[in-house]
Amino acid sequence: MTIIKRKNLLAALVLAAAGLLPAAAQAALGVLACEPEWEALTREIGGDKVKVSSATNALQDPHRIEARPSLIARTRNADLLVCTGLELEAGWLPLLVQQSGNGKIAAGQPGYFEAGSFVPRLDVPTRLDRSEGDVHASGNPHIQQNPHNIALVASALAKRLAEIDPANAAWYQGRHKDFAARWSAAMLKWEQQGAPLRNVAVVEHHKNMEYLLGWLGMRAVGTLEAKPGVEPSAAHLGQLLAQLQREPAKMVLRAAYQDERASLWLSQRAHIPAVVLPFTVGADAASKDLFGLFDTTLQRLLDGAK
Repeated sequence: MTIIKRKNLLAALVLAAAGLLPAAAQAALGVLACEPEWEALTREIGGDKVKVSSATNALQDPHRIEARPSLIARTRNADLLVCTGLELEAGWLPLLVQQSGNGKIAAGQPGYFEAGSFVPRLDVPTRLDRSEGDVHASGNPHIQQNPHNIALVASALAKRLAEIDPANAAWYQGRHKDFAARWSAAMLKWEQQGAPLRNVAVVEHHKNMEYLLGWLGMRAVGTLEAKPGVEPSAAHLGQLLAQLQREPAKMVLRAAYQDERASLWLSQRAHIPAVVLPFTVGADAASKDLFGLFDTTLQRLLDGAK
């Protein structure tokens, strides 16, 4: 081989290698999660094979967000959309997907993943009456508060990732197997820790703690909202305070994104602690991942029940 041919071959190899670099950098599957818990779960299963972000953060009400241009751009570039469903995002997600023009993540497509369809649902109404407030026809959408639901969603999500990205199917399977083992051990620990909470009565701000309370065997004896999605009124809070004289509660719960004023009002007058739960990943430094979310939640409930 002549020197000229060797140089040409070397140049071709360099160009080929240079061409591969962008491909490798872009190989990660683009995932947009609607809520932080699904971003965290996707990262657990996908590892460095996915590039995932969340449309909302832990200090936002997931029912109501604004479709900003930056969010539309992320939606446009997503290969997979991972959302709760059950009408949680009904007020903003359909418009967001429409504005993105990304047909592969539309409802019914492989790129659309609805976590709520893989778990047993609570509070499914027998009739729909919008005068009763923010009622979800498909049931209570706040499924992430029961770790058994997380396990069910993880299994389904691993399969969907493998379906969309078959070249990395074995990777997703292996990551899911590892996560499932760690998660099962953590659930056993949490359920042992949470045993003293069984039958503890609480007041909640909004009916968004049902999966958590059901998992731990706790009881809700009232809500700060007279109707779901309707802000607490002075009249209702007064009635609730009178009710607690007859049927006491141990604590009043709210999610980190909810206004503190009503829970503090009731806490001071009923002489029970106001407990703030992270509700999802990222609400505080201790809840930086799914394991931290439940560690923090259990500890705060146990502290409130003392």
